[in-house]
Amino acid sequence: MRMSGAAPASPAAGRPTDAERVRSVLVAAHSMTVVTDGLCSEVRHLDGTDPMGRLHLHPAEPGSGSEHRPAIRMEFTDVAPTPVRERVRSRVTILGRLLTPYVPDATGGTKGAEGGGSTCVEFVHAVLETTDGRSYVGLEELEAARPDPLAPYEAGMLTHLLDEHAELVTLLLRLVQPLPATPIVRVLPLAMDRYGITLRLEERDGHRDARLPFPSPLDDVEQSGVQIQALFSAARRRSHRNSLPA
Repeated sequence: MRMSGAAPASPAAGRPTDAERVRSVLVAAHSMTVVTDGLCSEVRHLDGTDPMGRLHLHPAEPGSGSEHRPAIRMEFTDVAPTPVRERVRSRVTILGRLLTPYVPDATGGTKGAEGGGSTCVEFVHAVLETTDGRSYVGLEELEAARPDPLAPYEAGMLTHLLDEHAELVTLLLRLVQPLPATPIVRVLPLAMDRYGITLRLEERDGHRDARLPFPSPLDDVEQSGVQIQALFSAARRRSHRNSLPA
């Protein structure tokens, strides 16, 4: 169920589904905020490990009396790795109720009820918040979705592209149709997934995002080089000039 007026994304539209976006945020997360029993704790040592390996999600059982179990909220913030304006790309919140106690350990991780390193949670829903609005993802959708294959590598790929090949980022402007009517003062890579690259076009008084689809979706990270080069080749074949200042 979506709260915004926008239609949910789908692979057929060349974009990740909401469930895929949630899974990708979780896989790439290096920290999360956990709120339960009125206490807030920061977990800062995920190191790219899917937090669902520490917090096991279970479907709610009718008549289980779950309303008497402590509520838990896990919050994740997806921040662009490049220095764009308004760097927060999305927020993900997992809501549920504890089936076993949640005990933060000394390193910021979690201990299970028996010290086994995991906590069982009765899943309520996941909330995805983006500039397009807010959407809710159920447990079946979440379990059926797979994380984007680029998610663990995206930050390094985008920063490498910007730091070592900034001129190629500008070159990609040739593929943006139509360009904004007002001059672009800076263009930066904002995001990359198996379907394409998103650029942030910054103007003097605002910005807009432009999505450039790959010729075909990726199945694994090893295919990314060929697809990115295909975009560069297509951009070189375009003759119009970009509107960045000389």
